[in-house]
Amino acid sequence: MQKSLWLTLCGIAVCGMVAGQVKKQFTVENTPACQDIKLHLRANSGNCIIKPSQGTEILNAFSNQDPSAYSHHYRRETVGNTCVVYLNLKDSESHSIGQTISTRMFNNASASGSSKFWKMYLTNTKPYALELDYAVGKADVDLSGLAIRKLKINTGSADVSVGYYTLENQIIMDTFDVKVDLGSLNVENINLSRTRYMVADVGFGNMLLDFSNAPLVSNKIRGTVGAGNLIIILPSDDIPVKVKVTDSWLCSVTMPESMKKTGSNTYTSSSWSNTATNVLEFDLDVSMGSIVFKQQSAGNK
Repeated sequence: MQKSLWLTLCGIAVCGMVAGQVKKQFTVENTPACQDIKLHLRANSGNCIIKPSQGTEILNAFSNQDPSAYSHHYRRETVGNTCVVYLNLKDSESHSIGQTISTRMFNNASASGSSKFWKMYLTNTKPYALELDYAVGKADVDLSGLAIRKLKINTGSADVSVGYYTLENQIIMDTFDVKVDLGSLNVENINLSRTRYMVADVGFGNMLLDFSNAPLVSNKIRGTVGAGNLIIILPSDDIPVKVKVTDSWLCSVTMPESMKKTGSNTYTSSSWSNTATNVLEFDLDVSMGSIVFKQQSAGNK
């Protein structure tokens, strides 16, 4: 009954939509029983934007697409005090994996660019475990001021930017998990996520992790790089940092001069000690790709 009512409301929302005009497509209502939210979003194409909202709805989604241009799969269930929401959006004219690889190899912009977009708003009144999965296209994820317990982002061939651009995470984040296959993924102002543990996995694509500002909590980062590229921006040398890299003769690892080698494949900043607080600890493994560490100067914070 709940699902039927939701679908009916969505049908009313999109009824009479003019092509190209921005309209509300989906609304997932909040209920007192939902103390926590697990939200799984998947989009296989287009430009996807996520922003915080002061509204109470779990999810509000807007788009300039006609309902006939995409299909969706939606499911909602309540497990204890947790509201679990699945939303899979599929473009009826999405590109095949062969077209995607061709786009990446030959820089065919027409295949990757799109004027279709989704704008999604999340409430800042409830904590989320958030899982985002993008196939192709672009995504811009602004989590400023939200309450994110866990975050997992996976990009196939999409170009994704995620960060806390204004306000920090309301709560301590347990795990920040990011993965890129053929696309690119940039994470800005990671310190504002207040995450204790981060996992980064790079296949053939490119990833940039911005740790340039002082962490608000101690952070352990575990990363693997296959044949892609990982760039990590470190804070100034007064922030305790420790880096351990397991590499091979096929890869490339670049460290700033301020990071001194203190053991086998281990580097530390001058301020590092085993008793320091709010530290950054990196444990990285690279096969054929490259890892480049850059350092934020103290005068440019």
